[in-house]
Amino acid sequence: MAHCESHHPIAVDVNEYTQSLTGTCSSTTSLSSSVLKYEYRHGRRYHAYQSGSYPFPNDQPEQDRLDIIHHVFYRLLNDRLFLAPINPAGKRMLDIGTGTGLWAIQMADENPSIAQITGLDLSPIQSSWVPPNVDFVVDDVEEDWVESKPYDYIHCRYMAGSIRDWPRLIRQCYDNLVPGGWLELQESVNTLYSEDGSLKSDSWMVKMMEGLIDGGARVGQTLDPALSFEGWVRDAGFTNVQVHKFKLPIGPWPKDSRLKECGSLMQINFVEGVEGFTAQLFIDVLGWKPEDVDALNAGVRAESLKGMAHPIFDFLVVAAQKPL
Repeated sequence: MAHCESHHPIAVDVNEYTQSLTGTCSSTTSLSSSVLKYEYRHGRRYHAYQSGSYPFPNDQPEQDRLDIIHHVFYRLLNDRLFLAPINPAGKRMLDIGTGTGLWAIQMADENPSIAQITGLDLSPIQSSWVPPNVDFVVDDVEEDWVESKPYDYIHCRYMAGSIRDWPRLIRQCYDNLVPGGWLELQESVNTLYSEDGSLKSDSWMVKMMEGLIDGGARVGQTLDPALSFEGWVRDAGFTNVQVHKFKLPIGPWPKDSRLKECGSLMQINFVEGVEGFTAQLFIDVLGWKPEDVDALNAGVRAESLKGMAHPIFDFLVVAAQKPL
């Protein structure tokens, strides 16, 4: 069952002009302790636990970016944190790849009757100020799961490039859900397009996305799993599969105020995030020279700020139920 938020092209705001972006800020309080060890490469900080298995940084600029992305997805889904047809009250929940933990914290704040939300990540970067029904665990979701009891709902968002074996992960989710429990996967389809022909094939943004997908494929961690989600959940035995599709613009060019907000934040994501996207995969995996990566990053920033193109990602939400 597929739902598309809009079959109509996104209307362009012809009056929009792009101003230079100032820095972003975040209210996230990082967990800090002398026992935390990190690795430093390319001038950025990376997780040390299961070193190298996640190719993007975990430092403060990256945490700020992840918090922006959380807000983008929340607004894109019309101020919803989940689309699975569940009543959260009394449920045990797992948030895979929780990042800064914002989804779990907001979910618990909005639904205090949830029994427990466990946020799982390789990096201990979550706030220590959390609702009483939230806890964070540093672990690798691709290891064998040893769970005391099954979950009612599992949430997995924005994990492209992080997982080596998606079908196995989805089977582990299936095995660790109660009968009737739900899995929800949220991810962008990481091929940019435009509806008005404004995005050209030689675009810096297109070049960056193609390089990321190539790099992810070379290390066996696909940057583009979203289109396979529906097949994978069906293969694992899930039923009642629901597929929702949303258009996610990059840049403040849409007329619609909610999409303009999402697009403006995605512009910040590209301008301020590009260095973190490209460092490890382009230099260490694709073998680019640092000066060529710098040129690519500068091109992406300039193109994002100029706003001549109207790029879009499709964003997919796949919710699926374990049979009763």
